[in-house]
Amino acid sequence: MLDKLFVFIQYCLPQHILSRLAGLLADSEIPWLKKTLITLFSKHFTINIAEAVPADYDKYNSFNAFFTRPLTPGARPIDPTINSIISPADGAVSEIGYLKNDRIIQAKNHDYSLLALLGGDQYLSELFNGGAFATVYLSPKDYHRVHMPFAGQLQKTHYVPGKLFSVNQVTANNVPGLFANNERLICYFITEHGPMVVILVGAMIVAGIETTWSGQVTPRSKRVNTVDFTRKVSLLKGDEIGRFKLGSTAIVLFPAETAIWNKDLVNGSAVKMGQALGVFNG
Repeated sequence: MLDKLFVFIQYCLPQHILSRLAGLLADSEIPWLKKTLITLFSKHFTINIAEAVPADYDKYNSFNAFFTRPLTPGARPIDPTINSIISPADGAVSEIGYLKNDRIIQAKNHDYSLLALLGGDQYLSELFNGGAFATVYLSPKDYHRVHMPFAGQLQKTHYVPGKLFSVNQVTANNVPGLFANNERLICYFITEHGPMVVILVGAMIVAGIETTWSGQVTPRSKRVNTVDFTRKVSLLKGDEIGRFKLGSTAIVLFPAETAIWNKDLVNGSAVKMGQALGVFNG
């Protein structure tokens, strides 16, 4: 009953206005305000500040600077196996597996359209039809930067406006087509094993998505926006792609018969950035 109420409230809220207001607060550099936000957040969640740079709450200029804090070198070892596919982020596996044609598993008894997730891009949809997917949910307490699952060269990004539902497990269990309805940035790469897509999904109170090559990407207009990259943006396995200003979800896609996931990974499995999720087939 409480889960249904939680989801119903999200349908009623002015999601974008609320998220942008949260963004203004999170970006504020007013000393007492940013200190209050950081203190309250740190008391509510277990934060390992010792692995961050700087390892001092008072050194951050804003709540968002603290929330998107970098880690000390070596805090997240990158799996050294040559053909391994690593987790793009700290978090929990929401779902992981293989598409049934155009359908991706969202949660128990829920799936959604790959074509819809990819913003109606027919070419990409056909390319990844029947492929492998991994969905990683970043909770508020997690490290909030997203990294490359495997080395590749960026070909294009596709911004798709949408809703801003929360992306936690309760919402995933109750909102049909959640990830295909929320605001998102689709990043299309070419790797030595073929194409790869990493999708950064926006969510309630997520005040923005940034990338290392374009800076702030969202919030943007209500129109779909595609950017082709004629200049080379090449990233190694483990290199940073971008970050969420207040938590969300990252989805990784590979074509059919390309990736093999580790069998011990299931819904709810805790993962760290750099940890192997699977390997390339052959």
